[in-house]
Amino acid sequence: MFPLSLALFLSVVMVATFSFIAVAVWSEARRKEREAYYKSETLKKLAEAQGTGANSAVELVKEEERVALRRRLEGQKLGGLITVAVGIGLMVFLKAVDHDHATYLVGLIPLLVGAALLAYSYVLAPKN
Repeated sequence: MFPLSLALFLSVVMVATFSFIAVAVWSEARRKEREAYYKSETLKKLAEAQGTGANSAVELVKEEERVALRRRLEGQKLGGLITVAVGIGLMVFLKAVDHDHATYLVGLIPLLVGAALLAYSYVLAPKN
């Protein structure tokens, strides 16, 4: 079985790892919360201003929405291409490993998922 020292070491490593992950996730959430707060305060002050301040605040929000949409679509396109490549690679690998059976058809699963992601991002996704 395991020696006691190895079990103790592994348990300490696991506790330390999960503690680090918890602190990292918490600090990232806190940073995003602060950014959203400062952004909303800035937009509120711009909107309260007379004249062009309110118009520029609305334009800033619209531009940020356009950028977020564009990034999301580009991420879906990249994810689709990567998934298609994984499907093709899996099909080639499985065909090379097993010549007698049609196990290489398992590669169609990620290939079709990638094709669906690409089809959505190019055809069905909102364009604004």
